[in-house]
Amino acid sequence: MIIAVLSGKGGTGKTTVALNLARSFGTPVQLLDCDVEEPNAHLFLPGEVRCTESVSVPVPKVDEAKCDACGKCSEICQFNAIISLKTKPLVFSELCHSCGGCALVCPQKAISEVPKFIGLIETIKYQSIFLIQGRLNVGVAMSPPLIKEVKLRLLPNMPVILDAPPGTSCPVITTVKDADVAVLVTEPTPFGLHDLELAVEMVKEIGPPFGVVVNRVGIGDDRVHEYCEKNRIPILAEIPDDRQIAEAYSRGEIIVDVLPRYRKVFENLLISIKKLAKKEE
Repeated sequence: MIIAVLSGKGGTGKTTVALNLARSFGTPVQLLDCDVEEPNAHLFLPGEVRCTESVSVPVPKVDEAKCDACGKCSEICQFNAIISLKTKPLVFSELCHSCGGCALVCPQKAISEVPKFIGLIETIKYQSIFLIQGRLNVGVAMSPPLIKEVKLRLLPNMPVILDAPPGTSCPVITTVKDADVAVLVTEPTPFGLHDLELAVEMVKEIGPPFGVVVNRVGIGDDRVHEYCEKNRIPILAEIPDDRQIAEAYSRGEIIVDVLPRYRKVFENLLISIKKLAKKEE
């Protein structure tokens, strides 16, 4: 089973839910930190890095000696990553989506592809949790290629939790795609509700069954609960606004390890997720 944990905005407790859910499995589980621009799950899992892999993507390189400035490469590129204005092409590798189209249409075979290093993938083991995380290089414009590489390393015979980036843009869609269940983490505030609505519409388009976890219950109002009830969205768990949770988080500790009274909350959340997946089947 592949569980995607996401949120419409940052700071709602998405990583907190993903980590504590992983600790509640009781069996070996993979945790994939797909927030490759700012991975932080490793801060709570004091294991050693077992493996580090470099990730590159192909980008075009022009042999100016062969190029006749026909402009066909520029015409096919929908992202303006290669431009030819009756001159030798200029390549903007930051915009390239590595489709290879420019090399295919070049009649002079003047375009080849060279690797561009975009980041690293690290594997960490902490007790029964196998953490796989991506680290995007500073200045790299697109994170989906690295997220795809992180997801390629999941094992089909082991439960998987995907810790998605915040928001509802391409990195989140890349993460949630192919998930069996989506867990949307929100908070009971006007901002939380606004971004939850965006996340719900996105997940509906992608297709997996989903439910909501309301974090920091007590700091806002009931509008998130009313929205979920009106739209028949199951609330899978509620986590109260507890200072001790915030203190544990600030120390890099996992809630279920240092505050045992919350273990049942995440065990019940896991049961609800499994029921949601089974109901969909």
